Amino acid sequence: MTWTDWRNVEGEGLEFDEIVFEKKWHSELEGGIARVTVNKPDKYNTMTLHTVDEMFRAFYDANHDVSIGAIIIAGAGKHFGVGGDVEWERWGLREAFYNRYPHNRLIRMSRKPVIAAVQGYCLGGHNHMAYCCDFTIAADNAKFGQAGPKVSSPADGFFVPYLVKVIGAKRAREMWMLCRRYPAEQAYEMGLVNKVVPADELEAAIDAWCEELLLSSPGCLEILKAAFD
Repeated sequence: MTWTDWRNVEGEGLEFDEIVFEKKWHSELEGGIARVTVNKPDKYNTMTLHTVDEMFRAFYDANHDVSIGAIIIAGAGKHFGVGGDVEWERWGLREAFYNRYPHNRLIRMSRKPVIAAVQGYCLGGHNHMAYCCDFTIAADNAKFGQAGPKVSSPADGFFVPYLVKVIGAKRAREMWMLCRRYPAEQAYEMGLVNKVVPADELEAAIDAWCEELLLSSPGCLEILKAAFD
């Protein structure tokens, strides 16, 4: 089974500075997939309100495109990302960052299944973005964890207790309160990720999971996702 090349999405309101928004289509199955990549590798893909604004516009487009069967979230360069931009947050913008349409809520309210494609560091906001996705596929070089208490960056909201549903109460408190790092294989054993693959096979693994999704009824998947979330 083959795919077209990724193509940048263009159109009114789809000009981006901090993300890359792409789509590709399957040559045999009916449908395609979209990919939203945080594109700030020189800053470990840290996010600001502007990043999340752009993600919102990309998700809106993908969710209203009937040809799209799944959405992938990725990070440019060697790492998935390390959360919010602390330098940006320190100027009193935390309230705006968390009270508009935070990235976790975009994922849970998405009409299409969302897959996190994780390589390298997956810390802080990127970690809870990944575990809020429907599926998380990790490269074998991935490392997961939270950093809030170590950098005096408190967090609240549904995504903190939601981790209990993913890995259990004791592990969730351990991750959030002790800020330990978990390599990909350990994260798999904890139930934090669905599959671990060699780093150079990450995109192929994502494609294979998307092919399975495209074989299913999109309407049923939408209903199931709403039921889970």
